[in-house]
Amino acid sequence: MDAAQQDTTARARELQRNWYGEPLGALFRRLIDDLGLNQARLAAVLGLSAPMLSQLMSGQRAKIGNPAVVQRVQALQELAGQVADGSVSAAEATDRMDEIKKSQGGSVLTGTGQSTTSSGAPTVRRVVREIQSLLRSVAAAGDIIDAADSLAPAHPELAEFLRVYGAGRTAEAVAHYESHQS
Repeated sequence: MDAAQQDTTARARELQRNWYGEPLGALFRRLIDDLGLNQARLAAVLGLSAPMLSQLMSGQRAKIGNPAVVQRVQALQELAGQVADGSVSAAEATDRMDEIKKSQGGSVLTGTGQSTTSSGAPTVRRVVREIQSLLRSVAAAGDIIDAADSLAPAHPELAEFLRVYGAGRTAEAVAHYESHQS
């Protein structure tokens, strides 16, 4: 790899760190390890071609262009955490990955989402992921944190909202959401 390619790759990985919290190569390798997948299976679950997954992992491409794929990545991260803490078995994880693969990443606002309660209302986690996805489609995590820092002196609650939903983990955002319901 020549110097120009190295610079391009380094720039792509830095953009990934800003957009997704870490380079996608590290994130995808962790998902592969935690969920017992290979690259081809991960690509299939995410709805990416194997070459596209490889380009994202290597830093040849910086951004996941499809918001539904980003939501599937988030769902797999949550699933990996549940497998790690023992709340989901390996067999259940396989079934859940099939569900994630089929998900279209629909909006809770239009009712096309798959995660709903028996009353038809979206689950808290689904609402939170939709808010996160919307914020992250507008700005990179670093920019959201900068905006939160600017707002903090005059509007600390808004700053906290931006930090938690724009750059935090889904579990933190769910806890924040639940703590602010009346």
